[in-house]
Amino acid sequence: MTRNIVISGGGTGIGLATARAFAADGDRVLLLGRRAEVLEKAGVPGALTRAADLSEPGEVRGVARFVAEELGTVDVLVHSAGGAGHLEPAGGGEDPLDQVAHRWTVNFRQNVLTAALLTEALKDRLAAPGGRVLFVSSIAAYRGSGTGAYAAAKAGLHPYAHDLARELGPRGITVNVVAPGYIEDTEFFGDTMDEARRARLIADTVTGRPGIPGDVAATLHWLASPGAGHVTSQVIQVNGGAERGN
Repeated sequence: MTRNIVISGGGTGIGLATARAFAADGDRVLLLGRRAEVLEKAGVPGALTRAADLSEPGEVRGVARFVAEELGTVDVLVHSAGGAGHLEPAGGGEDPLDQVAHRWTVNFRQNVLTAALLTEALKDRLAAPGGRVLFVSSIAAYRGSGTGAYAAAKAGLHPYAHDLARELGPRGITVNVVAPGYIEDTEFFGDTMDEARRARLIADTVTGRPGIPGDVAATLHWLASPGAGHVTSQVIQVNGGAERGN
């Protein structure tokens, strides 16, 4: 049976790999992201695209109308949009407190507000029973991220997902979180990665290799499968053994 899949951040990295995994099943995929040109170049067979800033309620309302018209029901909602602000313009001015406010605001808008707004806008369209809501968090939610802002934002997804699982469980809808470790071939690090840092991150694993977007996509794909129908309110670690969580 063909399912309707909505993926935020679907134009690159983990979101794109996830879109390709569902498209390979013959599912109908909607890619969401801020950059129309990136979505158009994604090359996911049969995919619909919609450019929107998901941290803006008005634009999310537009996405919800588009979903109602083009898809109707949402079988799987994947929140892959996010980032640590490396690709964003510098802001906050010269005052240190203004810079802190800017950094924390950017991180929460990108990682938490986008997920909350899109979920709430599409919640009533989730297939019941059988719907799936999936959040992409990070190993940083357990370990920190240097400045704290990104880690705190990703950690904020966890209690929201747990609350949502309790709310939607009676409708037969599951809600889970996947927390990746170091993943290569994404835009996440911008120009902040160097060979020494890369070597440290790989050495932290027990598998001796970096993760790739397909590792995370495969986990998300399984969580959306019938085989994971009794798995809900969980945080699944995909990090090569670098972190066990708790």
